[in-house]
Amino acid sequence: MTELRQRYPLAELLKVAGLARSTFYYQQELLQAGDKCATLKDRISTLFSEHKGRYGYRRITAAIRRGGEKINHKKVRRLMGELCLKSCIRAKKYKSFKGNVGKIAPNLLKRRFHAPRPNKKWVTDVTKFDVGGQKLHLSPILDLYNGEIVSYEIALRPSFDMVNKMLNKAFANLGPRDRPILHSDQGWQYQMPVYSRRLKQHRVRQSMSRKGNCLDNATMESFFGTLKSEFFDLKKFLSIDELQAGLKDYIRYYDNDRIKLRL
Repeated sequence: MTELRQRYPLAELLKVAGLARSTFYYQQELLQAGDKCATLKDRISTLFSEHKGRYGYRRITAAIRRGGEKINHKKVRRLMGELCLKSCIRAKKYKSFKGNVGKIAPNLLKRRFHAPRPNKKWVTDVTKFDVGGQKLHLSPILDLYNGEIVSYEIALRPSFDMVNKMLNKAFANLGPRDRPILHSDQGWQYQMPVYSRRLKQHRVRQSMSRKGNCLDNATMESFFGTLKSEFFDLKKFLSIDELQAGLKDYIRYYDNDRIKLRL
């Protein structure tokens, strides 16, 4: 109608279209106003790009609010849908330890994944990455107080030396009054007598999951799922060295930049 209005009277066009004059002018005002959410959409797209697609609408909302702007998460979700922005979805996988089961330590954690202060409850595990037929193993310790990676070690083989170096870095963070629980699954590294001795020497209490029960160490499994969905699955790595450098960069990002909604 806007184009035909240049050649025909508006009254005749409205009559033919069966449209009220007020409706026509209302729609004209909307067209001239433009997209009121254009600035917000640009902000959402920028944040989504900065975090490489790792942020869903909840974290995008938190990031915008942190900048001082009040906004509802439902609006962010709607705008992300219009922009076709969707965060990466984590694939859930678990493989339990297939070796001998020994009664090395009790389950002191008992799925109580909240800690009142730092260095109270730690969890650990080992995960592996495959790049061109070569494997790289990551062994981290996560603090249940704030989800921080206290220490980690990366190695080509899942040897006890990798776990031992990780422990050395973690012990350096302990104060004179700290006596944390260190929870793990029943992996062979954690069943070795030298592992238990090292924990006792530094007043760390050993805790272990029940056989084949990933829920007993759910927070660590969750971190591995996040790591692989937000980092490893998003890029094709050409070498082990490239992967190792990327892992270090992601853990720095995870500890310092990535928003944790529960905090």
